[in-house]
Amino acid sequence: MHGQVGLAHSFSPFQTLEPGAQNQKHVQQALNEVLEDQTIHGTLVFDKEPVLSGATTVASTPLFEPWDGPGKIFYKIRKDVVAPRHFRESEDLGTIAVRYVLTTISPERSRLHIEAVFVETARRRVHASDGTVESSEYKAIQDRLQALQLAAQEAAESKRRRESAELVRQTSIRQREDESTRLAAAESSVKDLEQQIHALRQDVERRVKAPGADLKAAPYRSAANLKTLSAFTEVVIVIVTPHWYGVETPDGQHGWLPIDQLENLP
Repeated sequence: MHGQVGLAHSFSPFQTLEPGAQNQKHVQQALNEVLEDQTIHGTLVFDKEPVLSGATTVASTPLFEPWDGPGKIFYKIRKDVVAPRHFRESEDLGTIAVRYVLTTISPERSRLHIEAVFVETARRRVHASDGTVESSEYKAIQDRLQALQLAAQEAAESKRRRESAELVRQTSIRQREDESTRLAAAESSVKDLEQQIHALRQDVERRVKAPGADLKAAPYRSAANLKTLSAFTEVVIVIVTPHWYGVETPDGQHGWLPIDQLENLP
């Protein structure tokens, strides 16, 4: 299954890690964490001490035969160990050495070989592991690899959630901007309309100058008076002549007023 770590067991003396389509960086990181954890997994000196700590990472060690195969080689050793468990016939003081060989099979697959030995300090006798150390070291690496993969998946999911939230936020911002643009356009249209109306009123409307004026039945001074309009009465111009305006009053009455008795609206 995609995203799971595949394992092929081989305890004599290697195990194989096949991470499938996992990131090679995670495999190396998981291996590095186990190399630096200062523990030899799967063995102990006294039954009351279930963890053998004090291990160190080294660049090389003469405790193994030279490796002539492919892959990157790593070592972890623990010196001054007395009769460690799970090494055959180990009853003396010596050093535990673990060798890891990481091989890239393809851009999507890696294989990890692990080998552990106990070498006596005095007699230099080599005791092979019964497989417990290799399988335990492998499990520690596998656990870290799975934890890294889970963290990566959670980080990716968190990133997707953040990107989704950001998309929603950006969409909301764009919607508000669009609404603001439409509102501004509407307000501008209203303002333009008001200006047009004001200009139109300036063209067709006038008001009577103080102290007032007589509305005439015809455009002559001698014409009959229809009514007297008080100062500042607003009228609509319906006819234009050189000296007179034919107007309509607010109550709908029509008549004539001299141009010089009218003024523009404020």
